[in-house]
Amino acid sequence: MSARRGLVEGAKRLLRRSDRLEEQVAGLAEVVEHGRGRLPDAVVDEAAAVVSRAEARLRLSGSHTVVALAGATGSGKSSTFNALAGVDLATVGVRRPTTAHPTACTWGEDPATELLDWLEVPPRHRARHDSTLDSRLDDELEGLVLLDLPDHDSTEVAHHLEVERLVAMVDLVVWVLDPQKYADAALHQRFLRPMADHQDVFVVVLNRIDEVPEPDRDRVVADVRRILAADGLDDVAVLASSARTGEGLAALRAEVVDRVAGKAGSRARLAADVASVSDRLAAAHGEAEGREVKPRDRGPLVDAMADAAGVPVVSAAVARATNVRGKQATGWPMTAWLGRLRPDPLKRFRLDTGSTGEDVVVAARTSLPPQGPVQRARLEGAVRQLSDRAGDGLPEPWARSVRAAAGSRLDDVEDRLDDVVARTDLGVSGLPWWCRPVQALQWLLLAAAVVGVLWLAVVALLGFLQLGEVATPRVEGFPVPTLLLLGGVLLGWAVALLTRPLLRAAARSRARRAESRLREGVADVAEQLVVAPVAAELAAHRAVTGGLRAARR
Repeated sequence: MSARRGLVEGAKRLLRRSDRLEEQVAGLAEVVEHGRGRLPDAVVDEAAAVVSRAEARLRLSGSHTVVALAGATGSGKSSTFNALAGVDLATVGVRRPTTAHPTACTWGEDPATELLDWLEVPPRHRARHDSTLDSRLDDELEGLVLLDLPDHDSTEVAHHLEVERLVAMVDLVVWVLDPQKYADAALHQRFLRPMADHQDVFVVVLNRIDEVPEPDRDRVVADVRRILAADGLDDVAVLASSARTGEGLAALRAEVVDRVAGKAGSRARLAADVASVSDRLAAAHGEAEGREVKPRDRGPLVDAMADAAGVPVVSAAVARATNVRGKQATGWPMTAWLGRLRPDPLKRFRLDTGSTGEDVVVAARTSLPPQGPVQRARLEGAVRQLSDRAGDGLPEPWARSVRAAAGSRLDDVEDRLDDVVARTDLGVSGLPWWCRPVQALQWLLLAAAVVGVLWLAVVALLGFLQLGEVATPRVEGFPVPTLLLLGGVLLGWAVALLTRPLLRAAARSRARRAESRLREGVADVAEQLVVAPVAAELAAHRAVTGGLRAARR
């Protein structure tokens, strides 16, 4: 029962590690997606390569562990490969260059075909240890895929490029060093030193130890450890062996068996890759928390855009237009027509009333004055203020991208604002409800005055022609025709004067309503052309922050 429980718990731990690695890779993919163009390209490209490699490796068999033997020409790498395999598979070269392609040997029933295809090992360089070459099935190495890589110091550029490619893909790298060349600068600068954060995924083997006098062996191994420590590789396992005599091969085999037994070699390598590149991305990304564009930051921008759009000018024109149109409707009809000779303030800006009763554009653009230098400077200042507040505390790459996003569509602002002004219903298509009754009253008073004039004219004409006097009715001693004339005129003027305050109030109300509608449209433009790009950058920053948090978990 206890053994079974141990197996179950081990399986659960492996599953948790599996899920965690996939979450880490997904987090790193998020960083690549949203960090592109914002974080250093070199690091993002490396992260993209890690994501691609990890996703491909996770789709392949998780029951195999790929161990690669790498080394220089003459280091005994291929001899070590043959010694571990138990048969001669790899060609032992005697002159440079030697191995042009990797050679693979697999342990177990599964030939790991998909995995070897992914590693691009040619089919003719593959062999199965248990069936084709040895009838004894080595249970300890079940699932091992052993590779013999080309020489990293080959004169053929393609050879060391192949080594670089495979070293980045395999689960464990066994570096086989020659006692005479273990301090080779090319090896340390190109391969070992850059892998300082991958100490768990490679082993160093000092081969041909039998050629070193026995009293000097400990000193040579200690010197190898010293050089590795200088490369930042303090914890790397260092073994001494001889492929010719078999000395130390048992320890190397035990190290490989230990890695294969865990069945987690590929995940350990991928986790190391993800952790390494995530640390570099985090250094470039910084530790700042995510930001958002706050409502109070939008206010100055909308004010500046409203000024640039001419909203104050249009709202003032709405007030004047309401006054002018109201006076024409409620004024004394004999003088109100004079107001029609004055240009309508809205028509002056090519804003007119269409057949639908809404304010629409009668030309491609309005005739509002273009943005002046002061308005442009104020707008640019408001954009900078918003971007500076949004990017406050962010690392320079992100602050720079926020500033660039804020100003990315400023060239479209003027046309969009003009379009907003032209298409906004300014609410002046009709008169206030009380204007129609007043207008009817004015026409009634005018009719009374006209009747009085005609009456008086008739009386005067009859008197002039001496056709007799015409009796005119009186009210309180005043002739009715005179009362009709004077009453119609004086009351008409009085009504016109009394409606002036009402018109001014209605004009102010309509101006405020028009300004509110215009500012709504201006706020939409600000949101689309400035706030939305900035918000997208901040959302990308939050996505990268979350992705890094997941990748480094």
